[in-house]
Amino acid sequence: MRGALGGARRLWQGPGGMGEVLSIAYPLILSQMSFTVQVFVDRLFLTWYSAEAVAGAVTGLFVTWSVVGLCIGTGEYTTTFVAQYYGARRFRRIGAALWQGIYFSLIAGVLIAALTPFAGALFEHTGHAAALRQYETTYSRLLLLGSGPVVLMATLSSFFAGRGRTLPVLAVNVGATAVNAVLDYLLIFGHHGFPRWGVAGAAIATISSQVFGCVAYLALILRAEHRREFATLAAWRPKPALLWRLLRYGVPAGLQFSIEIMAFAIFMVIIGRLGTAPLAASGIAFNLNMIVFMPLLGIGLGVSSLVGRHVGAEQPETAERSAYSAFRVGLVYLGACSALYVLAPRLLLAPYAAGADPASFAEVGRLAIVLLRFVAFYSLFDMMSVLFAAALKGAGDTTYPLLATLVLSWTVMVIPSYLLCVHLGAGVYAAWTTAAAYCCAVGLLMLRRFRRGRWKSLRVIEAPVPELEPRTASA
Repeated sequence: MRGALGGARRLWQGPGGMGEVLSIAYPLILSQMSFTVQVFVDRLFLTWYSAEAVAGAVTGLFVTWSVVGLCIGTGEYTTTFVAQYYGARRFRRIGAALWQGIYFSLIAGVLIAALTPFAGALFEHTGHAAALRQYETTYSRLLLLGSGPVVLMATLSSFFAGRGRTLPVLAVNVGATAVNAVLDYLLIFGHHGFPRWGVAGAAIATISSQVFGCVAYLALILRAEHRREFATLAAWRPKPALLWRLLRYGVPAGLQFSIEIMAFAIFMVIIGRLGTAPLAASGIAFNLNMIVFMPLLGIGLGVSSLVGRHVGAEQPETAERSAYSAFRVGLVYLGACSALYVLAPRLLLAPYAAGADPASFAEVGRLAIVLLRFVAFYSLFDMMSVLFAAALKGAGDTTYPLLATLVLSWTVMVIPSYLLCVHLGAGVYAAWTTAAAYCCAVGLLMLRRFRRGRWKSLRVIEAPVPELEPRTASA
C-alpha cells in the first residue's frame, strides 16, 4: 500500500507532474468547456428552431472554420513564443511576440471577410436541399464577416496561457459564454422585442461574445504591471523577423487545424447527401463529442505551455514528463466520458429531444445513439492526437503534425467516405467508420513522433543578446 501511495505521489508531485499539469490546465479546461457551452446552446436552441436550421449551422460552421481555424491556430501559436520566452526569463520579448500576433490577427480578419461573397456559391454545389443551403449560406457569411474578433480573442489569450496564468483565460471565456447565451435566447427566437433571426441570430451572438472577449483581454493585458514587466505597450512596433518566425512555426500549426476541420466539413457535406436525419444526427454526435474534445484542447494548450516553458529553460526531460502526465489525466477523463456515451446515450440526447418535434426527431435520435458508440471508440486516440501534437508544437515541431493530418484525413476518411456513400450507396455508419479509422491512425502517429524525441532539440525563439536584452529579475 505504501509503495502504491508513494508511486502515486511521485506521479503527482514535482515539475512536470500531474499536479503541475492540472494546476495550469484546469482553468483552460473550464474555459474550453465554456466555449463548448456556447456551441451546445447554439445547437440546442437551433434544434428547437428546426432540424434544417441546426443541420445548416453545423455544416456552415465546419466549412467556415476550415478557413478561420487556419488563422486561429496561427495566432494562438503565440502561446509557444510566450512560453519559451518566459521559460528563458526574457520577459520583455513577450510583449513584442504578442503584438506580432495581434497584427497577424487584424490582417487575417480582413482577408477572411473578403471571402464572404463566395459562401453562397460553395453551398450551391453540395447537393443539399434548398432550405438547408439557405441556412448554411447565412451562417457562413456572418461568421466570415465577423472572423476578426474570433481570431484576435484566441491570440490575446496566449499572453496568459503561455505564462501559465490561466485563471484570466477562464474568467474572460465565462463572460463571453454568458454574452453568447443571452443573445442566443434573444436573437434566435425573437424574445422581448428582439427580431427573430434564427440561424443569423446564433451567428451574431457568437461574434458579439468574441468582441466582448477581445475588449476584456486588452483591458487586462494593458494593466500597469504588465506594461512594466512584459512591455505590453512599449513593444507595439512591428518586428518583421519575429513576425516571420511566428508565421514559419504558426502557419503549419494553423494549417493542421484548418485541414482537419476542412476534412470534417467535407465529411459533413457527404453525410448531407444521405438526408437531413443522418446530417442532423451527425451534427448532434459531433456536438456531444465536443463536450469531450474541447476540454482536451484545454489540456493540450496547457501541455504546449508547459513544454514551451521547460524547453525554453533547457529542461527537455521535464517537458517530456509534462506530456505523459497529461496523458494519464486524459485516460481517466476519457474513460468516464466514453462510458457515458455507451451506457447513457438517451440521457445525453434528452435536451435535444425536449424542444424538438417528436416525429422528426425519432429517426435523428435513433441514428445518434449508434454514432455515439463511434465517438466512445475513437475518443482515446483523439486524445492521443491532441495531447502529443500539442507537446510537439510546444517545442516547435509543427510540420510533422501538419503532414500527418493532411495525408491521413484524405486517404483514410474523406476519399473512402465519398466512395462508400456516393458511389457504392453505403449509409452513415460506413462513413463514420472511416472517421473513426482516421482518428485512430493520427493518434498513433503523434505518439510515435513524440517518443522519438527529436523535438527536445528544437526552439522557436532566437538566441539572446545579453547586452541588448536585459532579463527581468522577477518571475
